[in-house]
Amino acid sequence: MSAMSGLVEDVLLGSHTNYAADGYRLIEVEPLSGALGAEISGVDLSEDLSDDQFEEVHRAFLDHCVIFFRDQNLTPEQHKAFARRFGELHVNPFIPGIEGHPEIIPIAKEPEDRYSVGHGWHSDVTFTEKPSLGSVLYARELPPHGGDTLFANMYMAYETLSEGMKDLLDGVYAVHRAGAAFGPDKLTSEEAVDGIKAVKFQYSPETEQSAEHPVIRTHPETGRKALYVNSTFTVGLRNMRQVESDTLLSFLYQHATNPEFTCRFRWTDGAMAMWDNRCTQHYPINDYHGQRRILHRVTILGDKPF
Repeated sequence: MSAMSGLVEDVLLGSHTNYAADGYRLIEVEPLSGALGAEISGVDLSEDLSDDQFEEVHRAFLDHCVIFFRDQNLTPEQHKAFARRFGELHVNPFIPGIEGHPEIIPIAKEPEDRYSVGHGWHSDVTFTEKPSLGSVLYARELPPHGGDTLFANMYMAYETLSEGMKDLLDGVYAVHRAGAAFGPDKLTSEEAVDGIKAVKFQYSPETEQSAEHPVIRTHPETGRKALYVNSTFTVGLRNMRQVESDTLLSFLYQHATNPEFTCRFRWTDGAMAMWDNRCTQHYPINDYHGQRRILHRVTILGDKPF
C-alpha cells in the first residue's frame, strides 16, 4: 500500500463524521463514493420542504459535501426557492441570467461549441470577500451520453497533507481574482470572438475585484479544515515570490484532485446537484462534442472564510 493510499484510508475510516449512520426518517441517502457525494430520494423539490425535511437534506449536504436528486420537474422559481432555503442568491456580473431570472445562469454548450463552461477544476465565486456557500445545478437538456461532472473533497485534500505541509500552510493567504477567468482577455480572445466557447462573457468592472482567503479554511458549519485554492481563480500566495507561489500552488492543485478524493456524477433528465463550495471543487467533463447540453445554475452566497 502506498503512503497516500494509507492516508486516504485513515481519513475515510477515522475522521469523517458519519451522519448517515444516524439514519433519516424523511429522506433516503445513498452514498455515491467513499470520498463524497450521495443521491437523495424521497424528495420532491417542486414542493416546499417542511422544516424537518429541510433539516435532513441540510444534514446530508454537510456530511456528503455534494448531494444529487433525480427526476425533478422544476420551474425557475422553484429552483430558486429551494436554493434560498440555504442563503442569499448571487447575481453573476459576467454571465447574463436567463430571461426574467438574473440569479439563474445558463451552463450551456451548443453543438458548434468546442469548450464547455467552467472547464478546469474550481470552486465557484472564490474571488469575492464573501464567496459562495454552494451551487445548485439543474439539468434542462442533455446529450445522449457524456457531460458528467467530477467533484473532489477538499477536507480530504487537507487531511492527507503531511504535518510539515500543514504547518507551512497554516496562516498563509491566497489571492483569488475574478479577472483570471472573466478578464478582458477572456472577452476578446480568438476563442470568444469566433464563438467556440459556450458562453460569451459580458464586460463588467467587477473583473478587477479580488479577495484574499486562507489557503486552509475552517468550514463555518462543520468546523472541519479544508484546502481552499483552485486553479481557475487563485493567482498567487501573499508575501511570496511568484516562483515560490507557483511551485507550491502547482503541487496543491495536483494533490487536491487525487482520484481517491473524487466522485463522478452522470446526469439524467431532471437531475439536480448541489455542492458545497467551501469544501469541494468540481470539473465538468467536455466529452460530448457536436451535442447540446443545457443546465441552469443558482449560486448561494456564504460568509467570509476564516
